[in-house]
Amino acid sequence: MLDSIYTGMTGLLGFSSGLRTISNNTANMNTPGFKGSTLQFADLFYSDGNLNGGHDGGQIGFGLGTRGTSINFKQGELRNSNNDLDLAIDGLGMFVVRDSAGQIHHTRAGQFEFDSTGILVDKLDRAKVLGLDGGGNFVDISVAGLRTNSAQATGSVKFTGNLSSTATTQNATATVLDAAGAAHSLSLAFTNITGSSSTTNSTWSLSVTDGSTPVGSGLLTFSNGNLNAATGRVTFTYAPAGVASKVVTFDFSSDVTSFASGNVTNLAMASRDGHTAGGLVKSTFDADGVLTLTYSNGQTVQGASLAVSHFDTIDAVRAIGGSRFDAIDPKAWHIGRANKDIFGSIRGATLEASNVDLSSEFSELVIMQRGYQSSSQVISTANEMLQELFTMRGK
Repeated sequence: MLDSIYTGMTGLLGFSSGLRTISNNTANMNTPGFKGSTLQFADLFYSDGNLNGGHDGGQIGFGLGTRGTSINFKQGELRNSNNDLDLAIDGLGMFVVRDSAGQIHHTRAGQFEFDSTGILVDKLDRAKVLGLDGGGNFVDISVAGLRTNSAQATGSVKFTGNLSSTATTQNATATVLDAAGAAHSLSLAFTNITGSSSTTNSTWSLSVTDGSTPVGSGLLTFSNGNLNAATGRVTFTYAPAGVASKVVTFDFSSDVTSFASGNVTNLAMASRDGHTAGGLVKSTFDADGVLTLTYSNGQTVQGASLAVSHFDTIDAVRAIGGSRFDAIDPKAWHIGRANKDIFGSIRGATLEASNVDLSSEFSELVIMQRGYQSSSQVISTANEMLQELFTMRGK
């Protein structure tokens, strides 16, 4: 009966551990990136059941043992958030972070932000979120030096439209940006040096001025109303006061014609390059995990790409808390880029919820409770039998 009490005690201890595991799972039902666990049970050792030393008594077990927990890495629900830097991996993979002690950890909880120095960190403990350089080495993901986008001077202006072949002169304007991002309106004066006629073979001289200052000139020739490709671009050096000079090309090579249309031209600037200075207004990651920075001037710049990791077997993983995991066997882990090979894609403004299934946990809770009650009843019964035995000896 003492053996029965011992066996019952192993049941109490085992089911208590099972209850603790369920308690941890349910307590973290709203923890981003949390992975639930299941306690593994096993029977203990056996002994020969024949008290007289024979071999026909069978075997008697000595109770319940636990073999640790098994982590469930099933993906949790992906939920939208209002923070562009909340990230989730849709598919296989984990984010890689380095803590203040220099230790590498892995997590599915992508609650990130840029710190005051411009480095992407985990909101939990400021661990640095790691990216990969071109050689596949870990690097910090940073916007340091990228919070502003410098102005870029105009280098090319494209025109479309028609120069009336029956006109003597025609005018147009173009707005260009200097190296400081300031806009300048340039005047274009076209003179039909073949004379006003209805012919579609014509030559036009072009004079470009900034106010009253000449800045460039060229010739445009047309055959059957179509521009000859050799004369389709006029290039000059533009040097407004106080800023660096810039070579500018006026491109008429596409969709510019010279047909009879009275004395009215519809030749106009269609597009230009260059932009003003801008400040950083948005930081996002695309499906490949590449940082994309958007500026107030409409420009976008790509930065570093996130590092993601995955393991071959759960035996190579150890949970350390904070929705993080460590590599027990580094050889069983792989590092790569999102949306490549086995790795899933990155979802911005999204968090992965806990994968705890409450209905399953409550079912397990009932089982643990009944198991505990049953083991407790066995101990109580064995104790009553011992009391009865002691009473018999006293008679």
